[in-house]
Amino acid sequence: MKIVIVFLVFLFTISITAQTDEESLVKASVDTFFEGFHKGDTALMRTVMADKILMQTAYKNKEGKDVLVSDEPTKLINAIATRPDTQKWDERLLSYSIQIDGNMANVWTPYEFWFNGEFSHCGVNSFQLFKDGDQWKIIYLIDTRRRSDCKKD
Repeated sequence: MKIVIVFLVFLFTISITAQTDEESLVKASVDTFFEGFHKGDTALMRTVMADKILMQTAYKNKEGKDVLVSDEPTKLINAIATRPDTQKWDERLLSYSIQIDGNMANVWTPYEFWFNGEFSHCGVNSFQLFKDGDQWKIIYLIDTRRRSDCKKD
């Protein structure tokens, strides 16, 4: 009986460790995306982006109407690649909530966006990732944006 209990504890420990390792790899993909974003290194960003990625933003317009905008990833890539050196974009991720099931993962990251050292807006990013071989790739990114109800550092 003791052997069965020890074996079950061992299997449970291995399962938790494997999940933690995968969570670290998923988080690393999101971190790599933002490292490239902050440095203006679109090649680095593309290393963790799938070839076909869907990007959307949800927000309320000035009239209070809910808006959902779909953008081509090239629009973001081009904006980052041509960003003047005088502009500093600082997206500060406040936390990570990571869920994984097999080769699919979701990462929820509340954030604050600062432009040239001034607070601009806040919201949440929701990343969907797919494990392509041994690398987690971002396949979908949707974010929210708002200027109120933000907790600034």
